[in-house]
Amino acid sequence: MSGRRVAAVWFACLLLALSARAQEALSWQRVGEAPPCRDTAQELLRIRVVNDRDGPIQVSRDKGATWAAAGRVIRYTTQVSRQGYTASKWIAAGQVAATSVNAIHVNVGYNAEDDRGVVFSLLPREMLAAPSTYGSFLSQDSSIYTDIPAGTGIFGGGQAPFVGSRLYLAGAGEEPSEGGGLRPVEAGYVPAQGDVLVIVIARPDRYPTQVIFENQEGGAVWMVHGDGSREQLGWVIRPVRGIGRFLGGRYAGVGRIRANHAGVVDVSTSPLGALGGFQIIPLGHALSPEMGNAWRLTQWMVLGPLDKGSALWDGLMPLFYQHLRPDYLPGDLNGPDWRERLLSRFLVEVDRGNGWEPMPALRLQPDPSVPLPDWANSALGRVTRVRILFPVSPNRQR
Repeated sequence: MSGRRVAAVWFACLLLALSARAQEALSWQRVGEAPPCRDTAQELLRIRVVNDRDGPIQVSRDKGATWAAAGRVIRYTTQVSRQGYTASKWIAAGQVAATSVNAIHVNVGYNAEDDRGVVFSLLPREMLAAPSTYGSFLSQDSSIYTDIPAGTGIFGGGQAPFVGSRLYLAGAGEEPSEGGGLRPVEAGYVPAQGDVLVIVIARPDRYPTQVIFENQEGGAVWMVHGDGSREQLGWVIRPVRGIGRFLGGRYAGVGRIRANHAGVVDVSTSPLGALGGFQIIPLGHALSPEMGNAWRLTQWMVLGPLDKGSALWDGLMPLFYQHLRPDYLPGDLNGPDWRERLLSRFLVEVDRGNGWEPMPALRLQPDPSVPLPDWANSALGRVTRVRILFPVSPNRQR
């Protein structure tokens, strides 16, 4: 075993041994306090949803001065779920806890008895008939169902929020505008029929150009800035070697971000309509009870912090808070401005020993009752590096 491999294994064991101490360091997340934001932010857009049957869904790119139609509400909700997925507890009340092509989850509190986040959701129209084998978090009674197709609009089509985007309430009939008309949602909020919900989507001014993962045990994780400088974020404890089924992946293209929350970056390896992907998760989430497979199967990359005094990254920038979102439109290559469109998207690439190249198209039989083929366990076995390219033109009007 090489010295680097030995060091990586030792480091992983040390972190596991210190997990109780590290979880204490994360107590501020469990009680719903917001992670610290190191940078000022610029607003990109707002989403406004009237929580009522046939309620309009609109988007503003000028801080609420004007609004464009984005869809309508099919079914409103007046409930919340007190049994949110584990990572939802690491996001503060009144913030988006997950953004994906097939759901947006919002944290509105912390269930201390069960150590769970309290959430409600916005869902695309496909979720009205979600399959019985649906593997992602789904609470039908606490969801606002929309007529917006998965993978489009606010669900990854150029209008999606970031993890940490703030939720506000606007008075009935009021026009939300910069500096007025909005009230922040606080812990304990439960949606009421007719509530006007506004999600303000902003990103930090200091924005990286890419994040690079050295895909080996003990490999470094680097954040690269626009001036070419880079800083190390952490280490790869367990590299990704294979792919698996993550059901929302059918609504994301090859090399696109399917979902982001406080404990995951989900990457699609399959074309639209097919299934295949892998996940990048922080050590804290890898230690969650439901994530035992992350240490047994090969479709997860597990990351660790730089030192034992660090929090375990759950809910922290830039990978799991305020920086990433699903962002892709199938027609990007068809327009005359295709170059600008592609530069305004997130893209995931790999290095298989010959430099950077597009993510290979890898798809799986969608039936979860069919075992994964042997090749899936090593489909990414030759990948030495993975990188997430950030948008060069984040403010492009779409």
